[in-house]
Amino acid sequence: MTLPTIDDVQAAAARLDGVAHRTPVLTSRTLDAMLGGSVFLKAECFQRVGAFKFRGAYNAVASLSEPARAGGVATYSSGNHAQALALAAALHGVPAAIVMPEDAPSIKVAATAGYGAEIVPYDRYTGDRRAIAESVAAERGMTLIPPFDHWDVIAGQGTTALELFEQAGPLDVLAVCVGGGGLISGCATVAKAQDHPVRVVGVEPEAGDDVKQSLEQGRIVEIPAPHTIADGQQTVAPGEKTFAVMAERVDEIVTVTDPEIVDAMRFAFERLNVVLEPSGASALAALLAGRIETAGRRVGVTLSGGNIGVRRFVEVMSA
Repeated sequence: MTLPTIDDVQAAAARLDGVAHRTPVLTSRTLDAMLGGSVFLKAECFQRVGAFKFRGAYNAVASLSEPARAGGVATYSSGNHAQALALAAALHGVPAAIVMPEDAPSIKVAATAGYGAEIVPYDRYTGDRRAIAESVAAERGMTLIPPFDHWDVIAGQGTTALELFEQAGPLDVLAVCVGGGGLISGCATVAKAQDHPVRVVGVEPEAGDDVKQSLEQGRIVEIPAPHTIADGQQTVAPGEKTFAVMAERVDEIVTVTDPEIVDAMRFAFERLNVVLEPSGASALAALLAGRIETAGRRVGVTLSGGNIGVRRFVEVMSA
């Protein structure tokens, strides 16, 4: 299996230039003092569709041949990739069909529909979302663009780290939120291409540690659909492509509990004036919970998304 290179990520950056937002890198003296290091927060909550997912989805659609693109695209997603692919398809003027769980956050469902995509609902605890999406794509002659296990998606997500290194300079550690592994695969590809060593650490919810188990056992491990507030990280297994990249380029996976994720969301809101969804706060949660060594280090962190409704945010903060 040929893994993506920094050249693939740079090619994706060229396609995204002028389309994706160049998101800000936030710093906090309070956070630095708490952790004893210098922390650089890549705020992908300010990306189009409110999450990093737009980068990979747009790169994948833009990379299709004209005939394939005209046939439309399909995918399966709990929300952020759904919105991202729906928007990417709309920008290219092609149809999109999205398989989404019935319990997906309403704000994500509404946004996906708002971009013009057709939503195909399923039960996340009993249905096979990939099989459903493959069936839909085959029946309609659409191209399936999965949420993470796709080389163009991985390359697109890697532009997150490409920008971060350009904005923050050299880093000792890169902490990345992990669901299926698309973001960390792309970011690790960039990190390991730097002139200086960078330790890449992925962060998963404790209840959904499929990537941690997989890397520790040296094989893809599938777990039951995890029950966690981090809906964007409710994957049951890494993909074949993302697993191959992570096995070579990710140094460690750590986990955080739901209460620790809530603490990170609260810190981001109260001290950074930033709203994060649970999945978007997990890497920050790992730093605040002491899972990652930060003393005397320059640490990059992905704030991967901010798609959460007011009611749900208040509910989570009040728990």
